Amino acid sequence: MYKKKKFTAIIPARAGSKGILNKNILKINKYPLISYTIEAAKQAKYIDEIYVSTDGAKIAKVSRDFGAKIIQRPKNISDDKTHADSAVTHSIKYI
Repeated sequence: MYKKKKFTAIIPARAGSKGILNKNILKINKYPLISYTIEAAKQAKYIDEIYVSTDGAKIAKVSRDFGAKIIQRPKNISDDKTHADSAVTHSIKYI
């Protein structure tokens, strides 16, 4: 909390990456890629809550294991052509 305001981190993490398959749960130095982003948000001085917006069950499980809350992203904003801002807008409305 900063000046009586709460801050929320929203991490978009879509399943079905075309470039590197399952990149968000791919292990790098023994930890899934998504865990580094979650841990960085946890270390941030003013972040009070961390959400991962995803359409992937495995990403959701790993993210939960590392302390993030999950926002189930709808299929209509989960394809290759969808920009991250759609996921963030959906997340803000959800929260």
